[in-house]
Amino acid sequence: MKSKIVRIFPLFISLTCVASLGGCGTVKGDPQAEAPPPANVIAGVDVTSFAVEHPEQYPIVTAAQYSAPSELVANGIVFPDISKTVPVITLASGRVVDIRARLGDTVQKDQVLLRVRSDDVAGGFDSYRKAISDELLARKTLNRTKDLFEHGAMAEQDLEAAQNSEDDAKTTLETATEHLRLLGNDPDKPNGVVDILAPVTGVITDQEVTIAASVQSYSSPNPFTISDLTTVWIVCDVFENDMANVRLGEPADIKLSAYPDKVIKGKISNIGSILDPNIRTAKVRIEVPNPGQMMRPGMFATATLFSGEKHAYTSVPSSAILHLHDRDWVFIPAQGKFRRTQVTGGAQLPNNMQEILTGLQPGQQVVSNAGTLENAIDNE
Repeated sequence: MKSKIVRIFPLFISLTCVASLGGCGTVKGDPQAEAPPPANVIAGVDVTSFAVEHPEQYPIVTAAQYSAPSELVANGIVFPDISKTVPVITLASGRVVDIRARLGDTVQKDQVLLRVRSDDVAGGFDSYRKAISDELLARKTLNRTKDLFEHGAMAEQDLEAAQNSEDDAKTTLETATEHLRLLGNDPDKPNGVVDILAPVTGVITDQEVTIAASVQSYSSPNPFTISDLTTVWIVCDVFENDMANVRLGEPADIKLSAYPDKVIKGKISNIGSILDPNIRTAKVRIEVPNPGQMMRPGMFATATLFSGEKHAYTSVPSSAILHLHDRDWVFIPAQGKFRRTQVTGGAQLPNNMQEILTGLQPGQQVVSNAGTLENAIDNE
């Protein structure tokens, strides 16, 4: 029994030491060991710079200088020339019994436009007939007074009074006759209807009368308005910050929405003195000849305004400009690569050249076939 205890005791001591050694071997965590690995910083990439294989396949051209007057494009509307717009005025008040022209018709001078039944004509004929009777009586009295004066039976004072009465009667008759003629009636042909004639040749651009309507003499609105459309106005809105490029007498090219393939020449005749406070624009008027009356009032037009002073612009071949995402780009060679740079394209020039307004200076080099280079970049 004693020998068993002796053998078990060393085993118990060994297990206790092993447990003690296990507890003493526990250590704290190292913060540096738990930290993330250092960041590996990669140099930034220029997304506008591209390298391609065989760059010698893309020829380089030098941007040239191009001198031209500055251009300003503005939207406008066709208006009749106000100085050649004539109202049709009626001198007789009454009721319209006949209309012989309509809005938009082309009429000739002295053409009958409408007829008016008027009491003014009846009153005019009444005055005219009375004036005829008074003049006839005054003339007979004058002749009788002259005969008596020659025989010494009438005083010279009576002769002068008779002569004065005759002169007054003639004046009254002439006035009544002219009044009827102004109303549009022939004194020898009594008529209660007045014919309203066209004062000029042109196109009826406004109508304010209908059949059976009443019209008043010398009052508005006028029955008709006639416009001479051989010359028209293009009225454009030009913004405040563009006014420095607009000058009186400078030329302008007009294109109509109805005839986009035609270019009509005109010149600036007036620049509005008052600025619209809401949209900050001024009215610019362009006088344009209108042969054949191709331009009609109300048409939309686009005016290109030119300034007399020429400015220097940059020009490159049209193939050097890349149209991408509604913008214009060119490729500029730089240290074996090609840098894509945004520009603002202008008008097309002869010999397949195009104007560059901003983004490129004369003397800079660009790739002449930008589309081919862009395809090569996309394929890599």
